[in-house]
Amino acid sequence: MKRDSRLSGVLHVLLHMAQQPGPFTSETLAKAMDTNPVVIRRIMAGLRDLGYVRSEKGHGGGWTLACDLAKVTLRDVYIALGSPSLLAIGNRTEAPGCLVEQSVNAALDQAFGDAQALLLSRFGEVTLAMLGDDLRKRLGSRKLQGMSAHGA
Repeated sequence: MKRDSRLSGVLHVLLHMAQQPGPFTSETLAKAMDTNPVVIRRIMAGLRDLGYVRSEKGHGGGWTLACDLAKVTLRDVYIALGSPSLLAIGNRTEAPGCLVEQSVNAALDQAFGDAQALLLSRFGEVTLAMLGDDLRKRLGSRKLQGMSAHGA
């Protein structure tokens, strides 16, 4: 099963946007996320609808940040992406009338719900500004070692 890495990818491009002045085209962001510009436009439109980014058309246009990074959490970005599934495992549903399957699914539903609530709670504690602070610390130590943000 392929993992949904949109949250990680969007956080990646938002941090790049925070580090560099000026707009980013959908094409540039698509290269950073290794996807199609149409996918980027769809994702960024969801972020724009919630006021996290803005877009300008035409020559010199593109996507720019429109929010205070200290006020936007991982949970906010996750919700802007449409709240994709957090867990790659799920219940067996081949025999809904089976009492064994019902018992197993009830237990798993409780565990899945608890895990999701804990993860979303943690997402709500981490702001984009916190990620930016961590990035600056990592960049500082890389500069001491003579490497860029993407490696050697």
